[in-house]
Amino acid sequence: MTQLSYDAAGVSIDNGDELVERIKPFAKRTLIPGVLGSIGGFGALFEISKEYKEPVLVSGTDGVGTKLMLAFKLNRHDTVGQDLVAMSVNDVLVQGAKNVFFLDYFSCGKLDVSIAERVVKGVAHGCELAGCALIGGETAEMPGMYPEGEYDLAGFAVGVVEKSQIIDGSKVKPGDVVLGLASSGPHSNGFSLIRKIVEVSGASWDMPFDGATLADRLMEPTRIYCKQVANVMKKVPIHAMAHITGGGLVENVPRVLPEGTQVVIHRDSWKRPAIFDWLQKEGNVAEDEMLRVFNNGIGLVVIVPAEAADAAVSAFESEGEKVYRLGEVVNRANAADPGCVVI
Repeated sequence: MTQLSYDAAGVSIDNGDELVERIKPFAKRTLIPGVLGSIGGFGALFEISKEYKEPVLVSGTDGVGTKLMLAFKLNRHDTVGQDLVAMSVNDVLVQGAKNVFFLDYFSCGKLDVSIAERVVKGVAHGCELAGCALIGGETAEMPGMYPEGEYDLAGFAVGVVEKSQIIDGSKVKPGDVVLGLASSGPHSNGFSLIRKIVEVSGASWDMPFDGATLADRLMEPTRIYCKQVANVMKKVPIHAMAHITGGGLVENVPRVLPEGTQVVIHRDSWKRPAIFDWLQKEGNVAEDEMLRVFNNGIGLVVIVPAEAADAAVSAFESEGEKVYRLGEVVNRANAADPGCVVI
């Protein structure tokens, strides 16, 4: 009788061990005060700073979605890790929290150590941009679960905020100014539609587009706003923030508005990047659909008091951000009115 082993069944323990050793240097670069232990333990340990009087934990979890299918097709695995981190840390950020650690989950049918290393290196880079520690994770090799050459990513971030400094939108009032920070492109949302548009258009991924290639513009990693916003928060009051992901401006901004208020965004207040114009034209996508699916060039919305708007714009610009005055908060006449309108 043939002697069976885990390796014969398609799972290489040795490859998993090698990956852990390869990623340890990347994770080490992300370490911040509070991390206890190192990669490889059963649980990740983090000590909350005693600087907090009433610390509140804020958590967020997400994946990368079908943008991963472009990574497989184009053999581009170096930036999807940053996408993974960004989708969670930006969500934690909008509560006013400082991201402190991140954990990732990488699953595949057969582990390709070199590809997994590229992905996790991107995760570590995202953590560095966010100022948080890559404190642990999990790699799962599951033969038969995924087609050859494919994998899936998930992760979650944990942040801390002083209870008295939580940003929950309760201070938002009519007259507040709505600012928008530029995205790097579609980020990690709408890629099922994007892939369909590219398919029906007959465009090639390597065709020249907007100073690069179509693939370059679509694979731009999701921007991480944590350090910039943290610095601005020290200078000006922020009443609310919204991470613009699936649902676009019209569905994400209302999530941070108190009852009785509405945001009016002026369509001519920012220049939409060329990639969105191309997607709309080639896919014959209605404007309302564009606003519900894509960020259209705005990755983060920040709502500030009118008297602090100029200072906020200057502060964000000093952080290297491209910032737009998108509109304002107004009274909402009745509950049937949309929470955010683009006019």
